[in-house]
Amino acid sequence: MLLSIDVGNTQTVLGLFEGDEVIEHWRINTDPRRTADEIAVVLQGLVQQSPLLAETDISGIALCSTVPSVLHEMREMCRRYYGDVSAVIVEPGVKTGVPVRMDNPKEVGADRIVNALAAVHTHGGPAIVVDFGTATTFDAVSAKGEYVGGAIAPGIEISIDALSLRGAQLHKIELVRPRSVVAKNTVEALQSGIIFGFAGQVDGIVERMARELAPDPSEVTVIATGGLAPLVLEESRCIDVFEPWLTLIGLRLIYERNTV
Repeated sequence: MLLSIDVGNTQTVLGLFEGDEVIEHWRINTDPRRTADEIAVVLQGLVQQSPLLAETDISGIALCSTVPSVLHEMREMCRRYYGDVSAVIVEPGVKTGVPVRMDNPKEVGADRIVNALAAVHTHGGPAIVVDFGTATTFDAVSAKGEYVGGAIAPGIEISIDALSLRGAQLHKIELVRPRSVVAKNTVEALQSGIIFGFAGQVDGIVERMARELAPDPSEVTVIATGGLAPLVLEESRCIDVFEPWLTLIGLRLIYERNTV
């Protein structure tokens, strides 16, 4: 089985593939202070708790990280605890099959390239990937499967943290859909501003991006991913499909490209 690991700024998503199907998955906090040994303990604990597999079932590892310090420890964890397992880490020199049409391709996060590959593989191009994570990222993929650029906006949780930090009477809230856009109390007012506000932001950026990406914007497939995506799916008019494991799928594809 292939273990795919997507290390984000806030959370790390792990998924186990049997063939092309995710049969098990976990989501844990990304802690830059964790050592390679601690990461191994967490990983082995998750694996041992799963009724679907044993630690010995892992035959390959595919990994990408947006946090350099965690990437270093992940690399060491793979070397020390899974030295007999083929590991592919998405970094310069790894074959992705995605041409990057940016001023400086090295600036593009590995996860965004991985998402672009998975988007083309699952739905074809042109496509826009909206990833709801620490930041909300928008990635444009051409009809030829090229990564042509994108946009970055503050993420939902970052915005909530900023509001609670700077507003004396504004506190963290449960993120659920309020009864209406016109709220009758402070909690629902915050929920309305966050949920409907982010849905409007997504629609606005995607619509502008689609017009630049294709002569007929309706041909552009919009794919949502990320742990916070379900919060705005029903409120957005532009999202075509929700793929929670998009990054893990892309990691699997890159692993296959580099180990066959």
